[in-house]
Amino acid sequence: MSQKPMDTLVRVKYFDLNALEYDGIVSGFMEFYQKTGEPYLGTAYGIMMCYWDGIAHFIMYLVMISRITDRRSYRTLGLFWAGSLTANMSVFIAGIAAGKYGSDIRPAFWLNFLFLLMPVFGAITLFTRPKDRPLIGGYNAQHAQTMKLIWRPLDLILVVLLLAAMAFTILRGLVALDSPLEACSIYLRQYEPYLKDPVGYPRVMMLHFFFYGLPVLGALVYGLLKPGCTWMSDWSVFFAGAMIQCQWAHIGASLHPRTTAPYRIPDEVFWSVLAANLLYAATPIAVAMRVQSNPYFFLKIAPFPGQTGLPNSEEKDTKYKEK
Repeated sequence: MSQKPMDTLVRVKYFDLNALEYDGIVSGFMEFYQKTGEPYLGTAYGIMMCYWDGIAHFIMYLVMISRITDRRSYRTLGLFWAGSLTANMSVFIAGIAAGKYGSDIRPAFWLNFLFLLMPVFGAITLFTRPKDRPLIGGYNAQHAQTMKLIWRPLDLILVVLLLAAMAFTILRGLVALDSPLEACSIYLRQYEPYLKDPVGYPRVMMLHFFFYGLPVLGALVYGLLKPGCTWMSDWSVFFAGAMIQCQWAHIGASLHPRTTAPYRIPDEVFWSVLAANLLYAATPIAVAMRVQSNPYFFLKIAPFPGQTGLPNSEEKDTKYKEK
């Protein structure tokens, strides 16, 4: 195993220990660093981010290392990891600079940029690498692409969920932008006061969703409506990784005891807000699973026997094999 994966594995377990110590589960491991290194890791968002980094990312690293060692494909998992860690570090870094810790930047802060560049480089490498599956379909792809949306009930449901997610993104983005609209004031005051937590992370995250996530959600809707969007297989996975990481940290931080009472979800709307956030996180994952499980709608169609004067043969159709 190279030094770079080893350094990454050490980092994620360090983050895990950091979260455990802040939550009082262990003690005596990270006290010095907590005081002199990165105090913002002790925020509710920082703790939930550390749990994700120390558990979810750690498992992803182990699986990817195993697949690389066995010379098997890791493209899908790699894109999911790249989306997750890119969202993780971009919100983390921007939240530090824009929140209450922005006036207390310490040298350890600059190390985080190295861990932002790593998933960006990984994503670029995977996006530009030839895909494991062919992009050309035959009979099955043509049949799938002749079906209108109304005859594809799963896709219809996903389009409705994506449109709802876009509306939810716009609402919370406007709240983060201090919109004077009454709907924004009501939502902030009665549903998610955590969006105005002075630590800065929730506001930065909503702006990330508004400026970056919203166009991707729109693109996913387009990909479910327009046949032959070959980019859907990669971008749906990348975005699913980003969304699940962000929503894990957002939901967990809004419920964590370190978030002061005025910024927690009000008890009377707790379950409705939690359900909305969970559905918001699950929608891109459902889209990615749909694209990966049945990709024919998203393939280009090439001439096949019968169109070129050759006899029809179902055996000539594109076959898919997992690498």
